[in-house]
Amino acid sequence: MNPSASLTDTAQPSYVETVTENIDLLIKGNYVVTMNRTRDVIHDGAVAVRGREIVAVGKTSQLETRYHATETIGGDRFVVTPGMVNSHIHITGEPLTRGYVPDDTPFEENVFMWLCPLYSMYNAAEERLSAQLAATEMLKSGTTAFLEAGTIRFLDEVVDGLEEVGIRGRVGQWVWDLPPEPDVYKQDTDQAIANLQQQLERHPAAAENRISAWSLLVGHTTCSDPLWRAARELATDHDVGLSFHMSPAKLDPEGFVAEFGHRPMVHLAQLGVLGPDVAMTHCVQVDDNEIQIMAETGVHVAHCPTTALKVSYGVTQVGKMPEMVQSGINLGIGTDGNNASNYSDLMRATYLVAGLFKDGRQDPQMFPAEKAYEMATVGGAELMQMSDEIGSLEVGKLADVVLHDADRPEWRPLLNVANQLVWSADGRGVHTVVVDGAKVVENGQMTTIDEQALYAQAQLAGEAITTRSGLPDKAKWPVL
Repeated sequence: MNPSASLTDTAQPSYVETVTENIDLLIKGNYVVTMNRTRDVIHDGAVAVRGREIVAVGKTSQLETRYHATETIGGDRFVVTPGMVNSHIHITGEPLTRGYVPDDTPFEENVFMWLCPLYSMYNAAEERLSAQLAATEMLKSGTTAFLEAGTIRFLDEVVDGLEEVGIRGRVGQWVWDLPPEPDVYKQDTDQAIANLQQQLERHPAAAENRISAWSLLVGHTTCSDPLWRAARELATDHDVGLSFHMSPAKLDPEGFVAEFGHRPMVHLAQLGVLGPDVAMTHCVQVDDNEIQIMAETGVHVAHCPTTALKVSYGVTQVGKMPEMVQSGINLGIGTDGNNASNYSDLMRATYLVAGLFKDGRQDPQMFPAEKAYEMATVGGAELMQMSDEIGSLEVGKLADVVLHDADRPEWRPLLNVANQLVWSADGRGVHTVVVDGAKVVENGQMTTIDEQALYAQAQLAGEAITTRSGLPDKAKWPVL
């Protein structure tokens, strides 16, 4: 794939074709935010798409001269960006129980007394519905690709539902071998390894597959050393990434120290687990030695700011995300589960990334808007091992494109597009979304599924799941 060249004042961009050609789609914008290597923003720009791929990016006047488009969309009122990449999200277990878990529960109670029991209540149809609801929210707010958290039970049904919606993602079923409950997730080491291998074989990574499996573990303190090693080997053998949760709260480092005499990153490095194809989620409770290990091994981190705030991980007090960036560790942004952040709009999470450490370190230069948006796009693409395919608008990359409607109050006046994307706008302004060159959202509405039917089914399913769980309704306001 050939990355686009930088724009200059004296030369025509090298990525603009010099002969007239037919294309499928021309996407025009007042501003085109390329996120290419030099972070060019093109005023009165356009993106030319043929099939699944971007064939040109440049000035609208130039592209209209050189290409004949079957369809043209966008125009002066739009800001055109790459699709964002959600680096960590639970698409099952929580979308249909959004907000049911009280927001005043400590980490252990939140996970073991609420989340795990609720996840275990879902049947296959409900997990498929849950995944479609999460994918719809992501697409309608500008996210075109995601890395799932590895907490799916009915993987085949979920993959089928996601393919219908049209999003891009990497997924995996619930794999661990130490916890004895919930009973539906109980598995010994051999079963856990077999589950990993089977999902990689049934849903392989291939160019034509928008949805495929990774080597995913729940992580934390739930995996034996043989399972860690097997997950590492399977990721290598199948040429996919390896991802897991680690060290959001003190429970993980304290558990590793008690069991092995050292902290998680030390132990995982000794096992040979860590490497540049590894994406770890949270990593709030890490020390400087662990950051050095992470940097040396080339791992990526999915930073989930809303979860860190809501579940009180202490991210602004002890989090070392600035030190990670300074050490060369790539960070993406995740929205996590719908009882930890309650939304799947990555633009809202990006806003938090830009602000948390400005205040936490009392330093306004921490995570400028440009860096935060980079994490939501090219950072996420790199974390997903897809930096040569998604994350920016460049020749040869897949046509995952978002049109933001700038004729909205939060977008006007439009004077600094990076500041607007991070500090002013959110997913409500997303007008049209293209994935693989096909429109999946148009004029704010899904084109692939019946939204109203989805929402009605989600309401009924959420009520049924919470009732079956037997967990109490802890809402503090009386409903008359």
